[in-house]
Amino acid sequence: MIEHRSVAHVLTSPSGRTLLDFGQNLVGRVRIRVTGEAGHTITLRHAEVLEHGELGTRPLRNAAATDRYTLSGDGEEIWEPKWTFHGFRYVEVDDWPGEFDPDDVTAAVLHTDMARTGDFTTSHPLLQRFHDNVVWGMRGNFLSLPTDCPQRDERLGWTGDIQVFAPTAAFLYDCDAFLSSWLEDVRLEQRAADGVVPMVVPAVIPQVPGLLKPVAAWGDAITVVPSVLWERYADHATLKDCYAAMAAWVEVVRERAGSSLLWEEGLQFGDWLDPDAPPERPGEAKTDAGIVATAYFHRSAHLTAQTAALLGLEGDARRFSELAERIAEAFRGAYVTPHGRMMSDSPTAYALAIVFDLVRDERRQALGDRLRDLVRAAGYRIATGFVGTPIVCEALTATGHAAAASRLLTQTECPSWLYPVTMGATTVWERWDSMLEDGSINPGQMTSFNHYALGGVADWLHRGVAGLAPLEPAYRVIRIAPTLLDDLDDASVWHETPYGRAEAGWRRDGDDVTFHARIPPNTLAVVELPSGARHVVGSGAHTWVEHHSRPTSPRGPLSLGSGLDTVIDDRTAYQAVLDAIRGIDEVRADTFRRTTRWWRGRELREPLDKAPLPVLTAVERALAELPPHDGWCGRP
Repeated sequence: MIEHRSVAHVLTSPSGRTLLDFGQNLVGRVRIRVTGEAGHTITLRHAEVLEHGELGTRPLRNAAATDRYTLSGDGEEIWEPKWTFHGFRYVEVDDWPGEFDPDDVTAAVLHTDMARTGDFTTSHPLLQRFHDNVVWGMRGNFLSLPTDCPQRDERLGWTGDIQVFAPTAAFLYDCDAFLSSWLEDVRLEQRAADGVVPMVVPAVIPQVPGLLKPVAAWGDAITVVPSVLWERYADHATLKDCYAAMAAWVEVVRERAGSSLLWEEGLQFGDWLDPDAPPERPGEAKTDAGIVATAYFHRSAHLTAQTAALLGLEGDARRFSELAERIAEAFRGAYVTPHGRMMSDSPTAYALAIVFDLVRDERRQALGDRLRDLVRAAGYRIATGFVGTPIVCEALTATGHAAAASRLLTQTECPSWLYPVTMGATTVWERWDSMLEDGSINPGQMTSFNHYALGGVADWLHRGVAGLAPLEPAYRVIRIAPTLLDDLDDASVWHETPYGRAEAGWRRDGDDVTFHARIPPNTLAVVELPSGARHVVGSGAHTWVEHHSRPTSPRGPLSLGSGLDTVIDDRTAYQAVLDAIRGIDEVRADTFRRTTRWWRGRELREPLDKAPLPVLTAVERALAELPPHDGWCGRP
């Protein structure tokens, strides 16, 4: 599908070069209309970002991303390359003949022709922009196959990226045929690799170490993506076509795990791009790779058991179901303490245990409580990578910590989902800090500004926040179960189901919240409201009103002796502390913001123990001047 976009702005770089800004990070190519002498060559260089005013080409690595056109001299010429595409927002134009007119240049935006089937809206402007970025990034990376990024010397079908993003994709666009076609390629590559699902499909880069070795969360695309297509589209044919491949993958992993059923050996990416990993070592995550791998082993065995049951393969269903139970038992025995702590004390480890249903006893709540503590300790900034990011908010809300999920979702400090938005992003970035706060590009050699994986949290916005999900395949029965977030005034979604458009959402009006739903013909909806009220309704429009005040609490006296958890949970107090330090020493304020761990049971004075007296005095004064309040402070 091709759309045309005009130049938004013409810029001049500090070095004097002409730069075209198309206003949006896009995938496509440039069309020019030009008149000039025969033999004159125009050069067009493409990039996604500017770095200090100049075209930021370092993230392209070996990709030239450069078009050159030599004029024939036969009057007005219109030219657009046919056999390539680029990922870009900015184009540098060299050697344009005569006076440049921006109307002579347009961008042809490319993506696979898929029908739009869903959207999310909210009055929170940054969150809305983030969701729009997710949509636009999906469009650019769903071009022929689900690529990881469209701009550098890669543009490959990495299996891990689509595995975490498939639920979001299936809501936003009708991508059933697109992903079914790609899954056929996966099966062919897997067959050639003796049951191993390659990290990249098509498997076109054999020089990559371990390309044909089993890697958790990447190889599991063969079980997860068909299951998503069944859940969202009732695509029985694809599920049936993929069953043998699903079973083969589980058997490959079972052989690697051995009798312990713990997948702890071999190459793993783990929680890839954990924000604490060094720029050049993105796999060095806080979460033990064995926890990630074993959790996914369980998930794939469970999904394969479900598929076998759907296909009437009762023997296989029992075998894989029993295997999944034994993996879960092994997981709990190796990685979960009797008191509900994970051996890797990291948010991703807890989120996996909760969302993948690996712990079902009383320890589940303890896991959720510890996850909340870890999220708070990180200052409500992201502490997860590819694996944990799509599910961390779901794990929090599933264990009663919607307030923490709300703070995490709407955080704007780096790393966070909204930090790139504050930096002008129009698609989701590969790294949380692909662009540093000073406007320079991340020093790592793997830095994309259009990479949808970390946008997988949008599935939770659809299902969990606005509250629209399939209870039976293809939305034959719909679940409406919204979650109120303190930082949002409203949230709504629509989705075009096979039966017609379904809608759900909510809006605050003071302390009253109106919930709405529209159910398409020939379907039912099970509605679960935050009060606990439950309704079963048929087609048509429905509304309910409930009383839900935002949490309120008086602010007691605050000082250097106040608990760190008390300060970080009071956004006004946290900002006052930060501003007080920044007013004296901006570098110290930045260090304090980035390095403080906000643990319960520790006092504010501890991370300030080496601060000079003027800083301590300023902090004490700022806290003392805070007014007492008995209402919700709103967004900071």
